[in-house]
Amino acid sequence: MVNDPVDPLRRRILHGMAALPVVGFSGTALATSATSATTPSASEGPFYPPAQMRFDDVDRDLVKIVDKLEQAGGEIVTLAGRVLDVSGNPIPGARIEIWQCDVNGRYLHRADQGAIARDAGFQGFGHDISGADGSYAFRTIKPVPYTGRTPHIHVKVLIDNRERLTTQFYVEDHPDNARDWLYRRVPVTDRERITMRFEDETDNIPQARLDIIV
Repeated sequence: MVNDPVDPLRRRILHGMAALPVVGFSGTALATSATSATTPSASEGPFYPPAQMRFDDVDRDLVKIVDKLEQAGGEIVTLAGRVLDVSGNPIPGARIEIWQCDVNGRYLHRADQGAIARDAGFQGFGHDISGADGSYAFRTIKPVPYTGRTPHIHVKVLIDNRERLTTQFYVEDHPDNARDWLYRRVPVTDRERITMRFEDETDNIPQARLDIIV
């Protein structure tokens, strides 16, 4: 099952994470129980796909759609982390949704009328359910820029069917960040909590680990 907390993808990612310290904003190791500031919220944007626009396949692997032969274009990456409360306690059973444009800059949304065709192999939207330790994981593509926006991944968290957070994650040190009006609205002191660093690799796939604090 795609949301099984002990499935192979989650197990590989958690194995790699277990060997790493939890790092604070200053770069020093922190205890996992330390109180943290919440993840900054951000606009949902105009392209959040309602249920009727999504594929039947809405799992956490956005790179491969069930029953389609082609795989998504772009650089395959993993986005993983945990959903935690402000005291550092894991939140199991949270629904984490992500959506983003494909390698051609197109969203899975009828209002996106871009001139370039959508990548038919990209799922565009997916979700995971946090495990007992709060963990989540997605296989997707590294976000790309499109006109007017720096690369980003939209994220929504629901707990007990109530929306608790909507935000956007950004690529570390991308040159378009400084020109992006939404990124610039985030206080400099808060940007660490929405920054993806695709440095570590699991099965030769770059991985970014980013905890979500609600």
